[in-house]
Amino acid sequence: MNPSTALARVLVDELARLGLTEAVIAPGSRSTPLALALVADTRIRTHVRIDERSASFLAVGLARASRRPVALVCTSGTAAANFHPAVLEADQSGVSLIVLTADRPPELRGTGANQTVNQIGLYGSAVRFFAEVGVPEREAGMVAYWRSLVCRAWAAAQANKPGPVHLNLAFREPLVPEPGGQPWPEPVTGRPDGKPWITVDLQRNEPEPVELPWVERGVIVCGDGDYDPIPLLALSAQTGWPLLAEPTSNARRAEALSSYRQLLAVPEFVAAHEPELVVSVGRPGLSRQLLAYLRRAPRHVVVGDPVAFADPVRTATDVVGAVTAPPSATPDTAWAASWAAAEAAARAAADRLLDSDETLSELRLARDLAAHLPAGSLLFAGASMPIRDLDAVMRPRCGLRLIGNRGVSGIDGTVSTAVGAALAHQADGGGEAFALLGDLALLHDQNGLLLGPDEPCPNLTIVVVNNDGGGIFSELEQAGHPDFERVFGTPHGVAVEQVAATAGLPYTRVEWATDLPKALIGDGLRLVEVRTDRAASARLRRALQEAVAAAVR
Repeated sequence: MNPSTALARVLVDELARLGLTEAVIAPGSRSTPLALALVADTRIRTHVRIDERSASFLAVGLARASRRPVALVCTSGTAAANFHPAVLEADQSGVSLIVLTADRPPELRGTGANQTVNQIGLYGSAVRFFAEVGVPEREAGMVAYWRSLVCRAWAAAQANKPGPVHLNLAFREPLVPEPGGQPWPEPVTGRPDGKPWITVDLQRNEPEPVELPWVERGVIVCGDGDYDPIPLLALSAQTGWPLLAEPTSNARRAEALSSYRQLLAVPEFVAAHEPELVVSVGRPGLSRQLLAYLRRAPRHVVVGDPVAFADPVRTATDVVGAVTAPPSATPDTAWAASWAAAEAAARAAADRLLDSDETLSELRLARDLAAHLPAGSLLFAGASMPIRDLDAVMRPRCGLRLIGNRGVSGIDGTVSTAVGAALAHQADGGGEAFALLGDLALLHDQNGLLLGPDEPCPNLTIVVVNNDGGGIFSELEQAGHPDFERVFGTPHGVAVEQVAATAGLPYTRVEWATDLPKALIGDGLRLVEVRTDRAASARLRRALQEAVAAAVR
């Protein structure tokens, strides 16, 4: 067995012993030993993508939805650099990736050798752990080194604050197994009975809840994150404090408010609803109104990791691991009744406006899509307007898991992330999967639609809002600039039907709201297009805000 093959086989075997079940490979020559070892291991489901950026975001989706580490493999050079956006997203959103970059050996670095760049510490502080593994040598002691290193990286990807880890592996030729090669100088097998080389206890102790003081005018804010929302819903039920839940918090259930985005944009409402205490969990940041409201509370209790808690406007006064309601709490307060009345009035005003036109607007699409999806579904929300429209109009409901790339909120790899999330969701016994994306997000990651004939394919319906450009900029200050359309609007003129045809995927266009439920029925990977007008959508969002303001004043 040659050294490159030995390292790859030992590394993959140890990862499988630790529990790795999914790996994504971006093909290349220098990574050949890793690719061959992965596809030969029946304990690991492998996925192959021709584009490194697509491959890396596929891994993000797999890891995010499964809540388990996923291995990601590429060759040397720019291939490793193309993983960087996904590594940044995984870092900020706490997604466990095992990034395995193949590299040229040291004697080729700095010589002008082909496909050779400095990959040492390539991802900087975005990874929880980095190791330059070193060139494998035919020496005793290598197996213990490799297996223990893998165990250390595996633990680092999940302990405390989960995230990506990076092992840089320099391979010398030959890169493929050689028939009749020399035996390895020591056994390459691992621990008996399939156990990992090092068993690390990754169980986290539940923090002791901190009893909150009783105040009537409390508010609970649930931002993006993968946490259990049940304690926050219970806190709201016990205290009557309104629960303002972003969609990817998965706390928009029961009596959570769905209209807080519009309510907090009404100055009179905010002035009459000054909070005494705000409790936040996750990463709030979808709306300027909510961030501004956090500044109004004299006390802001953040529930989270004391080392890595979210405090985007720096208003936190306390950071705790968990909270509980005070024994004296009661939900029957004038404060709770006032918020409930405002929510009812705002919800009714919003529904009247959206139901007044059967043509599918961007807002009505977001509301109706979230409402129509069957229980057990997964919904991936694209950045920019899709997630914000869901935030604005999605009614509270149970039985729907909603995720998105909210770590860095980039446009990168959204199709690939949705595909990965759907694959993991369905591998774990979940139901149907859907994605709500903008046209630019689709075009930015068209390669994510290209699945080879031997690749696992999810049941995923991608609903694309096609407004021929960057819709979010129509909501911002840039909208009035004379060069707006070219520089920010960026019309492209690409038909989604053509994109579907290029990828060989089924395509449906929907215009009327009544046709949406039927369009969502289907198998495999498919595209559903809804065409809208950016200017009209901006006017509708302003009209929604005006209708809510009028209803609650």
